[in-house]
Amino acid sequence: MILEVAVLDVIPDHVDRFEEDFEKAQSKIASMNGYRSHRLSRCMEVPYWYLLLVEWARLEDHTEGFRQSEAYQEWKELLHHHYDPFPDVEHYDGIRSLSSVS
Repeated sequence: MILEVAVLDVIPDHVDRFEEDFEKAQSKIASMNGYRSHRLSRCMEVPYWYLLLVEWARLEDHTEGFRQSEAYQEWKELLHHHYDPFPDVEHYDGIRSLSSVS
C-alpha cells in the first residue's frame, strides 16, 4: 500500500469554502481504481493548514490513474484555487512493523 501525503496551505479566508468544496471533491478521489481510504485533518496551531492522507494500492493508481482522469480535473477545479502555495505531494511505501522491544 502507498500513502500519499500532502500538507495543504489554504488561503486563510478560503477555509470555510475549502471545507465545503472538499466535501464535494472527496467522492471524486474515492471513486478511483486503487483508492483505499483518505483522511483530511486540520492543524490545531495553524487553522488554515490541513494534512491530506490518501491510501492507494499502487503508486500508479494515484500518479497515472487519478492524475490523468476526468475526476482529477473536477478535483482540481474544486480545490486548487484554495492553495497558496501549491502543495508538494509525497508518497510513502509501508515497511514491515518492527517488533516491540521487551
